[in-house]
Amino acid sequence: MYNLPVLGSNKTVEAALPEQVKSHVLYEVVRWQLASRRRGTAATKTRGMVNFTTKKMYAQKHTGRARHGDYGAPIFVGGGTVFGPQPRDYSYTLPKKVRKLGLAMALADRAKEGKFFLVEDFQGVNGKTKEFVAWLKAHNLEGPSILLVTSDEKVARAARNLPKVRVLAPEGLNVYDIMRQEALVMEASAWPGVQSRLGQGEGGEA
Repeated sequence: MYNLPVLGSNKTVEAALPEQVKSHVLYEVVRWQLASRRRGTAATKTRGMVNFTTKKMYAQKHTGRARHGDYGAPIFVGGGTVFGPQPRDYSYTLPKKVRKLGLAMALADRAKEGKFFLVEDFQGVNGKTKEFVAWLKAHNLEGPSILLVTSDEKVARAARNLPKVRVLAPEGLNVYDIMRQEALVMEASAWPGVQSRLGQGEGGEA
């Protein structure tokens, strides 16, 4: 059980997250995410695809030269490629239980480090980047890279230009982005939705 601080107040929210964070579970989920993102469009031409005639270049015997067929053979410059990449789908299925556990452990890792914050209200942020920079400074969050989880369009617009801030909608929260950023800042209103994704009930305020 972790107590998540609510920025701008003295409140905390209880979060039932795993006590032990297993790096291999995080690795498996991140590997699955990145595999699903791959386009898989790399392709090479085989000897049957290159634009060469298939005519035999010279007689098989009595020339004193090595035996060859057509100029599209892989041995020649411009010829086909042997065993080169072909378009494929890199995605695969990862069990839902592992995906849920990975997300819970990623959140637990940030909570354990004291870098998981909830926010009830982004006071003074109305869509301008300088306003969000001032908000970060007021809450001592200038240094670390931040994953900002918000459904507020004005806050998202104010933060998205900053190189150290990655903005996501609550439904887009994922292990890869959590692990890439040093701190996680989430709207308090988004936390119940994340808990439901993890198969938990709502945590209470302290």
